[in-house]
Amino acid sequence: MSEDELEEIRRRKLLESQRKATGDQRNVEMQKQLELQKQALLRSMLTPESRQRLTNLKMIKPEFTSTLELQLIQLAQQGKIPIPLEDKQLKQILIQLQSHKREIKIRRI
Repeated sequence: MSEDELEEIRRRKLLESQRKATGDQRNVEMQKQLELQKQALLRSMLTPESRQRLTNLKMIKPEFTSTLELQLIQLAQQGKIPIPLEDKQLKQILIQLQSHKREIKIRRI
């Protein structure tokens, strides 16, 4: 290979890596924007007490909480839950979701 061919290959790889970095940066920005929109929606549809409960739950079960937040937003947009959602009502929703899990019992012999 000649020096010109090697230089051309290096230049193409550099451009490709720059494009990928720009695309990754856009994805991060879009995710931040979506998260801000989600938090704004939750702020408008939850009471301070229910928001606090959701924040506490997020520390313990982050994946479950993010799924729950999306479900709450969908239910609110469909008009299936009252706005603002009181802490008592959020507790009932959490109890209903927990009842679907299998109960584990440990017996000691």
